[in-house]
Amino acid sequence: MSSTVAEMSPEELREMIEASVERKLSEFFRDPDAGLEINEALREQLLRQEQDFEHGNRGKSLANIMERLDLNQDNV
Repeated sequence: MSSTVAEMSPEELREMIEASVERKLSEFFRDPDAGLEINEALREQLLRQEQDFEHGNRGKSLANIMERLDLNQDNV
């Protein structure tokens, strides 16, 4: 492989860019919780939320929460 970008062939440059992008995307999208265990209470809560969502319950709207907290777009 060439020592400088100017000396690289288009194919070498493409491969270098692809490897760099793939490495960064892998870092960005990795699961920081991989290998960790979920405590039972959290697991049950997540399962309930999933079931609620499947039954059409989408929770509170952002507008409702902002109103309850006395927030508006200007002070967020």
